[in-house]
Amino acid sequence: MLELLKEELVQLHLELPRNNLVMWTGGNISGRDQETGLVVIKPSGVRYEDLRPEHMVVLDLQGGIVEGGLKPSSDTFSHLYIYRARPDVGGVVHTHSRYASAFAAVGKPIPCVLTAMADEFGGSIPCGDFALIGDEAVGKVVVESIGKSPAVLLKNHGVFTIGKNATAAVKAAVMTEDVAAIVWMAFQIGQPDEIPAEDIAQLHKRYMNVYGQ
Repeated sequence: MLELLKEELVQLHLELPRNNLVMWTGGNISGRDQETGLVVIKPSGVRYEDLRPEHMVVLDLQGGIVEGGLKPSSDTFSHLYIYRARPDVGGVVHTHSRYASAFAAVGKPIPCVLTAMADEFGGSIPCGDFALIGDEAVGKVVVESIGKSPAVLLKNHGVFTIGKNATAAVKAAVMTEDVAAIVWMAFQIGQPDEIPAEDIAQLHKRYMNVYGQ
C-alpha cells in the first residue's frame, strides 16, 4: 500500500547523504498520506543505499504498524506526535547535519543574518531544549519550539524540519545546513548583524507569494 509515497521516500532519503546531512544510518524522513492519514517512515538502522520501497514501514498515528516487516525508526513516536499536533504537516525530516548540529550542541539558535533565511524560514531557526530519544519527548520539544519556522534545532542533538509534504521538509533540511554553514563562517570573521524584523517579514512574504512559477 501507498507505493508511490514509499518510492518517493526512498528517493528523498538518498538526498540526505547526497547533501551531507547524515552519516551512516543516522537520520530519517517520514511522509503522511493525506487521504488515509497513514504515515510512512524509514526502518531503523538500514543504510540509505540499501533502502527499497518494501522496507518502508506504514503506521497509523498511534504507532500501530499497518504494513512492514522491519522495525520503524527510533524517532517514530516523535514523528507521530508532530503529525497529531500539526494537521498542516505532511512530512518530517530528522538529521544530525554538521554545522546546524554545532549550533544545537551549544544550545543556540541560528540568527537570521541572511536574506535566504528570511525567505525560507521567516526568521531565525530556533533551538529547543534537550530531550531523550525513543518516545514522544523529542516531538513535544519540536512542536513547542518550532513556531512558524519549518526548522528547529534540538539542544545537544540535531535538526528537525517539517513541510506540507516530505519533499518540502527535505528542502528545509538542506537549506538549514546551508545557512548554518554560512552563518558559522560569518562568525569566524566578525559579528554579523541580524536583519530587522520588518524586512524579514517583507522578504518572507515575497518568497512565499511571488517567487517562482
